[in-house]
Amino acid sequence: MKKQVSRFLPDLPRATYLLTIAQALNLTCAVISVTIAALVGSHLAETPALGTVPYGAQFASVMLCTLPASMLMRRYGRRVIFSFGAVMLILAGIVGYFAVVRMSFAWLISSHTLLGIYIACANFYRFAAVDNVESSTKPQAISLVVSGGVLAAIIGPTLATYLRVVPGFVDFSLCYAVFCVMGVATLALMAVWRSQAASSMPTLIENTPELYSSLDMRIPILIAIFCAAGGYFLMNLLMVQASLVMKDICSFSAISFAIEVHVLSMFVPSFFTGSIIARIGLQKTLLTGFLLISAAMVVGTLDVRYEYVFGALTLLGLGWNLTYVGGGALLAQSVSEYDRYRWQGINDTVIAACATLGALLPAPMMARLGWNWSNIALFPLCLIGLVLCIKVLPRSELLSIQPLVDRSAK
Repeated sequence: MKKQVSRFLPDLPRATYLLTIAQALNLTCAVISVTIAALVGSHLAETPALGTVPYGAQFASVMLCTLPASMLMRRYGRRVIFSFGAVMLILAGIVGYFAVVRMSFAWLISSHTLLGIYIACANFYRFAAVDNVESSTKPQAISLVVSGGVLAAIIGPTLATYLRVVPGFVDFSLCYAVFCVMGVATLALMAVWRSQAASSMPTLIENTPELYSSLDMRIPILIAIFCAAGGYFLMNLLMVQASLVMKDICSFSAISFAIEVHVLSMFVPSFFTGSIIARIGLQKTLLTGFLLISAAMVVGTLDVRYEYVFGALTLLGLGWNLTYVGGGALLAQSVSEYDRYRWQGINDTVIAACATLGALLPAPMMARLGWNWSNIALFPLCLIGLVLCIKVLPRSELLSIQPLVDRSAK
């Protein structure tokens, strides 16, 4: 019985489980945001074409704040910056509430910008889980924290649906007010959370830059960034575009259900992704992720009907999980303890930049290409990922990771 439970609850530090709860709160806010941002933005903007600007501003904020947040964590510690992010979430809720009440598009943009600052900080929960832990357990730790999205997939769309229209309140205003509750809960978690003790692994600061001076040493890091960021770009763009497609072919409740299933398909596999990586390796895990995203694009080219869009979103979520968790695990195994903040910051900055493009491009691509041709136009990016996983990663993975361990121990 204990063995069966351990498959779902691996033997990891208590701090990892607290981070999983914090990640669930983070992703709940993100799911609520993606569900309502375009709808509220279109209602408050002067023209529908500007409806996705607040959501785009959110991702632009994530992009600009990610690397500074990582560097500040290195200086002041992760808990301080995580708590600062929670305060930004509370402010985002307050500003967003009054933006809807006062019908202010500028305030709505400000709310999503503050939300982006919070997300930029909270996105490091998965890397905080692997601080100073053994290399063999890093995929499990990252996977467990990402699995917090399962709770978000259930709670997020439900909250967006039930808080959308509440008697006595302006429509959608409570969807933003709930961010304040999430922020207070995050502050409570950070009050009891403690990062792992300092690692006993020797770190040669003066030799660390030397380890990354050659291209061979950087290849797996660059592949890890491409897989995570490329998968995120494809997922975000097609997810937002799918919500625009469904707006014209089904009800809001049907859209919420499709987004809920999509987010579940993104995060439920996280209970198993760590074990999958341990069994088949990072190369095959990443390869499978890009194959699933390719399958989603194929389904997306068949027809503009709810059933096809629903199926594409489900496959898209599964593929994203493997590329995102697999890319994070590859990065965690490929960088030294000393250099982890810099590369984690670069990684998440690139992811945020790709997510920003994924938030801004859906509407213009829909106008010019439509849903079907957008899927076709994005396929070459998947093809690049497949080639990198098949041809490049096997030659570089052992070349870079093993010398990093050997040389840092000298």
